[in-house]
Order: sequence, then structure tokens, then C-alpha cells
Amino acid sequence: MKYKLIALDVDGTLLNDDHFLSPENKEAVAEVTRQGGRVVLCTGRNPKNAFPIMEEMGLSGYVLADNGAVTVRVEDQKVIHQYEMDGRGLDPYIRYCRERDIHFDVNTAFELYVDNVEYLTQEARFMYEHLELVPASLPAWEEFREPIVKFTVFSTADKMDEAQREWNTWLQTFNIQRSGEFFVDLMHPEASKGNALKQLAKQLGICQEEVLSIGNYYNDISMLAFAGLGIAMDNSPLEVKAAADVITGTNNENGVSEALIKYCLS
Repeated sequence: MKYKLIALDVDGTLLNDDHFLSPENKEAVAEVTRQGGRVVLCTGRNPKNAFPIMEEMGLSGYVLADNGAVTVRVEDQKVIHQYEMDGRGLDPYIRYCRERDIHFDVNTAFELYVDNVEYLTQEARFMYEHLELVPASLPAWEEFREPIVKFTVFSTADKMDEAQREWNTWLQTFNIQRSGEFFVDLMHPEASKGNALKQLAKQLGICQEEVLSIGNYYNDISMLAFAGLGIAMDNSPLEVKAAADVITGTNNENGVSEALIKYCLS
């Protein structure tokens, strides 16, 4: 098989709009694995809600979570690498969110913290229940025992557009990524899906030309650019398609299966 390491984004790519894994995608991933390919998830999700998808596909290996800020080995849930953020540097962003009633959370490799868990909005509660994550109340920075790896804000698309425009005028101490229509993520300046994929490929002894990646959103651009073959979903924004080498079908049309059959299994 030409491509030895296959990195798949999850939401909007591997899963359909109802957040289900289709039998077609599952079978294509299984066949790639049977033929010796290593399939990893490269996602904005927390490792905790990426592991069940790996389990559903019968995969071990690695999850590159939180937009590449954390790489975790699935078998023993060991953190292989993480990009640590300075929590105190988040203070102006937190003030911005509080002043505008924008929801935010602070993430370590496995835990997630919100401003006050007892006063979550209905929308935020629904989101965490859907993602099967249980947040805790945000402690003082000095009370954190694990590195902070991601800061996520969640609100309407208009508020996210405005926040991203404003923050891009600030002194850039973080990597600011749009990870969804309603989400903006802040991470360590070097944290990205592309850098995480590059580091994992090097660790596994796989050269860049043997890496294939599939994604659909702005936070996927770095991994599409790194891979020997970067594939964008047809449901991607134009900028994401421009960063890819080829386009496959949409996430509702088994675009992942289509790409794997064409470029890995043919």
C-alpha cells in the first residue's frame, strides 16, 4: 500500500451530519487496516470522545486530539506528546468572553473546565451531553495539575466571526483556529493537526509521501498541506479545498470510503 499512515478528521469528514459512522466508511477503514495501513483520528475532539469512535472501528493506535495539541496512544491512554499553554495568557480572552456572554472551556488532555458548571446554559449542557463530556468548574491557574492544551469558545456564528476578527488584531501568543461554525480554539503556537501528524509520522518511521489525510474544515488545512496526499471533503469551504490535492464526496455521501477505495485500495 502506497500510503502507510492515514489521518482522518471526525466531524464533517468521517461521520455524517447526524454524527454516525456509516457501514461503508467503517468497512473501508477496516480493509485499509487489514492491508497494513495505520489509520489515526486527527480531530478537534477531546481524546475521551474520540476513543469510542476508534473502538467502533476496531482500531488501536493513536488519536491526535484537540486539533493536534495532544497525541494519545489508544491502548493505554498514554499521552505521547502535548503542547502546553500558559493559562495566565488566557486571562484577556476570558475577560472578553465574560463581558460578551460567550461560553468558553479550558482543556487539559482528558479534563474540561467551564466558568461555573452549575450555571451552564441549556445550549452548553446539550453540547456536552451530546459529546459525552462532563465539565468541572474552572479552578485557579495555580491549582491545575495537568498542562492546559486548548481553550475553546462557543457561541453564535456572528459572535465567533467577531471574536476571531478582534483576536487576530491582538499580539499573537496562541494559534487561533476556527474548528467549526460555532467554535474557535486557542492553542500553543506550534500546536496544529499538521505538526502532530508530522511528529507521529517521524516517530513511526513513515515518510511524508506515505501519509494521506482527509478533512473538511479550516483546522484541517495544516494536515492536508503536510500529507503526501491531502484530500478535502466536498462539503469543505473553498479555502480548505484549495489547500488539498484532491476532492472526495461529502460526509453524507461516504466521501471517506470513496477516497480510501480510490487512493489506498485500488
